[in-house]
Amino acid sequence: MSKNLPHIIPSPPPPVDEGFATYQTTHQFYHEVQTREEFRRYCEWYSATAERNRQDLQKMRGELNIFQWFRRR
Repeated sequence: MSKNLPHIIPSPPPPVDEGFATYQTTHQFYHEVQTREEFRRYCEWYSATAERNRQDLQKMRGELNIFQWFRRR
């Protein structure tokens, strides 16, 4: 049965046009730059938000807790 099956020989990949290769490299580079810039902006936003939350927590710890009056039994 194996004698009836043809041998599969992969054909070599076609040669890549140098202009296309340059375009692909440039595209990947700018995509990487954009991804890193978005990540940097996200990190800055996260850091600023965390700092505001820490300040709010300190402020809340210094305020009078009126709910404690209602929980007393």
